[in-house]
Amino acid sequence: MRALRAEWTKFRTVRGWLWGAVAAVLASVLFVLVGTASSNQHQQDAAALPVGPGGEAVNDSCYFVHQTLTGDGTITVPVAALSGTLSDMTAGQDRTVAGVTPWSKAGILVRQSLDQGSSYAAMMVTGEHGVRMQDDFTHDRAGLAGSPSAAEPRWLRLVRSGTTVTGYDSTDGVRWTEVGTAHLPGAAVTVQVGLFVAAPAAVQTSGGGGSSPATATGSFGRVALGGAWSQAGGQWQGTQVGGDAGTSGSYPAGTSGGWTTNGDGFTVTGAGDIAPVVGGPALGPAFTVETFLVGTFAGLIVLTVVAVQFVTAEYRRGLLGTTLAAVPQRGRVLAGKSAVVAAVAFAVGAVASAVSIPLGELRAHAAHFSVLTVPVAVELRAVLGTGLLLAATAVLALALGTVLRRSATAITAVVVTTVLPYLLAFGGMLPTGPAEWLLRFTPAAGFAVQQTLPRYGQVLSVYAPSSGYFPLQPWAGLAVLGAWTALALAAATVLLRRRDA
Repeated sequence: MRALRAEWTKFRTVRGWLWGAVAAVLASVLFVLVGTASSNQHQQDAAALPVGPGGEAVNDSCYFVHQTLTGDGTITVPVAALSGTLSDMTAGQDRTVAGVTPWSKAGILVRQSLDQGSSYAAMMVTGEHGVRMQDDFTHDRAGLAGSPSAAEPRWLRLVRSGTTVTGYDSTDGVRWTEVGTAHLPGAAVTVQVGLFVAAPAAVQTSGGGGSSPATATGSFGRVALGGAWSQAGGQWQGTQVGGDAGTSGSYPAGTSGGWTTNGDGFTVTGAGDIAPVVGGPALGPAFTVETFLVGTFAGLIVLTVVAVQFVTAEYRRGLLGTTLAAVPQRGRVLAGKSAVVAAVAFAVGAVASAVSIPLGELRAHAAHFSVLTVPVAVELRAVLGTGLLLAATAVLALALGTVLRRSATAITAVVVTTVLPYLLAFGGMLPTGPAEWLLRFTPAAGFAVQQTLPRYGQVLSVYAPSSGYFPLQPWAGLAVLGAWTALALAAATVLLRRRDA
């Protein structure tokens, strides 16, 4: 405690270091203001993204043939085919060709309402991923493999019992296999039940990404309603949920959503997607939490300067000997300095991010851009994680300052190993492989703790640094930075004990 109190007294009595901490906050926030202000030059109207039951931004657009049904019941239907159209924009042409995107969907759906973002459970066939059960946007389970055909349809069934919906699939409509169970505690007694078709845009996952509109058409057999639903006797009606094809795609020229009867069955055409929003080409024009935290690197550079000088100033002025005379245990001196810079840096990071996010959202809305919302817990993790990111980097800078004894050399080392890899990877200046390597093994991996962009297997996009994605999970990335910091701190402790002041 004695060493800690002494180091804190030193820090707060040097105005340059205190103003440096304030400057770090201002640098982070001002970078966000400048970045969002430049967006005003490219204003465009963007509808607010729907929010799912978990608080995440979602796409919720499909063509839905449905009835309003009350209570418990079952819906069963065979799907005989899934076809589609894609917009081919190669060679400057805009023409429609046959084909389905990998996550085109045709199936049965139970949803709380027709409002976007409402709770739901669905069984479906997909373009390339067989039968799936999905619910509340983020949950996905695999069923039967393969594609349906007239000779070998895929039979789908949903059973609602209270707030529980269970999905089944079958190859013959006789022997059924349970795929999964969804719990929809917010679902009302009266729900919307029926057939749906969606087709997310065709996404190019190489060559810089890009997307083009797509549609899908599902051929359904006779729909069987069971339980209380069989007594309803209602009429089927078609609705374009979301009012259009959504942010993930739109109808190619000359096509539109709709439905027709086909004997006892239905043919339904739709576009859009029912899925969580992700980054990359699938996101479209929108800001993310990461966008509002991009100024962190500017604040980190300022704090690096402060942390390095916190120790090198004593070397330069010959004051370290006085410090060690007062506290002979050299490890405690370094621990005290580390605790002070870590606490200051954490406060700077948390405050800067807590201000930057709402301020960035206001600027984004003013520029008519959508904002990709995330659950409160995820946003809180990004805020506190930014504080931890700056704290670990500040201790790393302090340790390197102790090892190298020269301010310019230590500051350069931190910038080159932490800030530069981050800028190269996310600035699109490196191929995906080298960019991911840097973000796995250098201290820049710590920036992953700010990651809020979701990565879902059921949504096709470009999951690469150029699209805002880290190769490591948030806490894993921070752990890499922590390992570098611990290594540098251990080296600094050994050298401080062995060398003269």
